[in-house]
Amino acid sequence: MEPSPLGGLAIACRRVEHPRATVVAIHGGLDRASSFTRLSRRLDDFDVVAYDRRGYQDSRSVGPGTLDDHVSDLNRIMTWSAGAGPVVLFGHSFGGLIAMTLVSRRPSGAPLVVSFESPLPWVLSRPMPTPGPSVVPSLESEIFFRRVVSDAAWEHLSHADQESRRLDGAALGADLRAMAQAQSPFELRDIQSPVRYLYGDSPSAGYYHALARRLDATNAKFTSRELAGAPHGAHLSHPTMLASEIRRAFELWWS
Repeated sequence: MEPSPLGGLAIACRRVEHPRATVVAIHGGLDRASSFTRLSRRLDDFDVVAYDRRGYQDSRSVGPGTLDDHVSDLNRIMTWSAGAGPVVLFGHSFGGLIAMTLVSRRPSGAPLVVSFESPLPWVLSRPMPTPGPSVVPSLESEIFFRRVVSDAAWEHLSHADQESRRLDGAALGADLRAMAQAQSPFELRDIQSPVRYLYGDSPSAGYYHALARRLDATNAKFTSRELAGAPHGAHLSHPTMLASEIRRAFELWWS
């Protein structure tokens, strides 16, 4: 991670000699910039900028933030990283919500958004809504990890890694509160940048498939695709597949 010129946000960059564009990667709940390492290595013709969102990992000193705070942070990250061609925003889960909110408010904010399994309960209600945050942030982290990943994966973490995740509980709680707001943070029709919505075929695929169809039908700027075999953590388990999809989306709009 690089020392941050952006008010304490920890940034990780991978630079290449002749980048076609800059991919800015935005992580989801209970995640961090380092989870994009495998993906960035496979985007070897792009500069890749990732960062720990406020309240997470090496950006904990900034404190948890609202969705508006995260959109403002992303805007600053994009300005800071500008220079190597166009900017492609890749948002995983909650990170995709941040990216879409930004481009809805700034029509020229980014030429392209690629999102993977970003839940949008304002567009389509989830069969099993995300529970609200618990009153104990550290406990919320463990509950969330066990629910989204697995009990076995939590037990496999070292004690230090479990404690690190628990320290991200306050930031996770802020994300969950943002997802529980009654009013949508943006209108789909306000998005003028192309959005490529990707999802896997995990047990939650039914929701994401139906959501993707709703997005495609509502705004022609949205296109979607199912990635066979990809779980929610596709950036970790299927980085080659995901890198190919990001590259394909870029080539579709800039070739």
